[in-house]
Amino acid sequence: MKSFTFFLLAFFCQLSFSQVYKASEPLAHTYSIVARDSVTGHIGVAVQSHWFSVGSVVTYGKAGVGVVATQSFVNPSYGPKGLALMAQGLSPQQALDVLLANDGGEMFRQVAFLNTQGQVASHTGNSCIEAAGHKQGKNFSVQANMMLNNTVWDAMALAFETTKGDLSDRMIAALKAAQTEKGDIRGSQSAAILIVKGTATGNSWEDIVMDLRVEDHKNPVEELERLVQLQKAYDFMNQGDLAMEAGDTKKAEALYLNAQKLFPDNLEMKYWYAINLLNNKEFERAHPILKNIFKQDINWKTLTSRIVKNKLLIISEEELQKVMTL
Repeated sequence: MKSFTFFLLAFFCQLSFSQVYKASEPLAHTYSIVARDSVTGHIGVAVQSHWFSVGSVVTYGKAGVGVVATQSFVNPSYGPKGLALMAQGLSPQQALDVLLANDGGEMFRQVAFLNTQGQVASHTGNSCIEAAGHKQGKNFSVQANMMLNNTVWDAMALAFETTKGDLSDRMIAALKAAQTEKGDIRGSQSAAILIVKGTATGNSWEDIVMDLRVEDHKNPVEELERLVQLQKAYDFMNQGDLAMEAGDTKKAEALYLNAQKLFPDNLEMKYWYAINLLNNKEFERAHPILKNIFKQDINWKTLTSRIVKNKLLIISEEELQKVMTL
C-alpha cells in the first residue's frame, strides 16, 4: 500500500512538472533588464540568451503602460496579461502578484514588470536554475538565471546606474556587463531590445521608439549594439526626410550629417546629404561627394536625374548637367 501511494505521488509530481513545462513553452534561461529613462519617459526591456529568437518570447511593452520580461521556464502569458493588468491601474507588484497566485509553476518563473512611473516588481522562483537572482534600483530591475556566476545581476545594475547616454545606451551597457561576468553558462545566441514611449500618442506606429532583434549570432550583444547605432543613424535620416519634404533643406542637411557621423560608410546617407547641399546651392561641397558616390555605384547618378521630377532636387538644368558629368 505504501509503495502504491509513493507511486501515485511520484506520478502526480511528474505530471505537474510536465504540465508546467508545456505551459511555459521555451526554456529561455537568460539575463534581462527592464528600465525607464527619467529624462524622456521612455520605457524599455532588453535581453540576451542562448536561445533562438529570445526577443519573440521574453520582451513585451506597451506605450503609456509598461514593459515586461518573462523568462526562465517562460510563461508567455505574463507579457500580455501583465500589461493588461497595469493598464487597468494595478501597480507592477500588484499585477505580478495576481499572475503568480494563479500560476502553478511560479517556482520556475523569472519575471520583471516596470510601469511608466518607474515602479518595478521582480520574481525569481526558487526552482530557477542557478545562478539566478535579480536586483532592483531606481527606474530599473535586472534579472538573470542559469548564469555561470552569481555576480551577473549586480554587475548589470552597476552598469545601468553609471553609464551615460540614452536608455538604449544604458541597457546595452547592462547586457555587456553581464557578458563580462561570463553571462549564460551555455554561451550566447540571440538578443533583443524594445523601447516604447512613456506616454501613448494614440497612434501605435508612433509609440515604438526601438524594436530590434538579433535572432541567431555568435556575439548577439555586440551585434545588437551595432544595430542600435544604425537605428539612431536612420532616425536622423527619417527626420531629414521629413525636413526635406517640408522644404527645410538647411535642417535636413544638418540631420543627414548627423546620420553620417553614426554610419560613415553608408553611401545613401552621403548621397542625401550631398543632394541637400545642391538644394542649398553649395555646389562646390556637393560635387566631390557625389563624384565619389557615382564612382562606387553608377545607379546613384541615374537616381539623381529622376529626383528632379518630384522636386526632391531643385537645381537648374545647367547645374544638373554638371552633376551628371561628374
